[in-house]
Amino acid sequence: MNADMGKNEVFVNYYAKWIHVYKEGAVRDVTMNKYRMTLSWVKKLAPDLQIQDMTRMAYQQILNDYAAVHERQTTLDFHHHLKCAVLDAVDDGLIARDPTRKAIIKGKTPREKKKKYLNQFELHRLLTHLTLGDSVSWDWLIWLIAKSGLRFSEALAMTPDDFDFSRQMISVNKTWDYKGSGGFLPTKNQSSVRTIQMDWQTMTRFAALLKGRPGQEPFFVRGRAHNSTANAILSRHCRQLGIPVISIHGLRHTHASLLLFAGVSIASVARRLGHASMTTTQKTYLHVIRELESRDIDTVMRFLSSLG
Repeated sequence: MNADMGKNEVFVNYYAKWIHVYKEGAVRDVTMNKYRMTLSWVKKLAPDLQIQDMTRMAYQQILNDYAAVHERQTTLDFHHHLKCAVLDAVDDGLIARDPTRKAIIKGKTPREKKKKYLNQFELHRLLTHLTLGDSVSWDWLIWLIAKSGLRFSEALAMTPDDFDFSRQMISVNKTWDYKGSGGFLPTKNQSSVRTIQMDWQTMTRFAALLKGRPGQEPFFVRGRAHNSTANAILSRHCRQLGIPVISIHGLRHTHASLLLFAGVSIASVARRLGHASMTTTQKTYLHVIRELESRDIDTVMRFLSSLG
């Protein structure tokens, strides 16, 4: 890519072309938007920086300026999206040395995090508060995600044919493009293609709800489907019950957290959620795992004491 790029070129122009050449058509739209957002910040923070002047200090200053208005994790994501292009510029001979080496990631003090999941008692209250009538509604979607751990896009893409009532299983093999123009899309990754064992209560209710519906048509989608609408309805239920207000994605966190607390292995939870690896599950639910480890220490001590 250095055929029409020189060391005197402004770095932001190099980064824009790098995104066009290497990322357009190769990554999902949501990932592409992250690269474009990073580009917009480089335009703000270093609009005139030439490629040849991209030193360790210049790179660190960009990170510091970004970190001044973002939390550390967001700054780390920014660093990762920018670093790829910078290292390619090094390989292209446009930058003499790796300026990202030993980069220090800073960031604003994180805001107090809202609770992302419900405990078992709170979830029970939520599920009993839902109105599950004869017609499909957002309450039905809330129930399904809470019971299955599906992603919002996976739940929207569900069709009657995805329900195996005799084996009490649902099949996840597609998602719904709710952020775009609608229609089916592939799953997030290959690991997301899975079957999920369901409880008899859920399957009995959905058997009645879906009876006579076209097998290959998504039943939750009527026109445009917005995540904000589902979140608003879930929030209303939570406020009415006086329980923590969580998002639709928080139902997925609730599902996984309660399974871990119930003693289900990380491997089984990872498969149920469609994570690419157990590492993803461990990182996402580190707070639960630490709490379980504390509980395990007590169990170990009691066991050792019983040995005499």
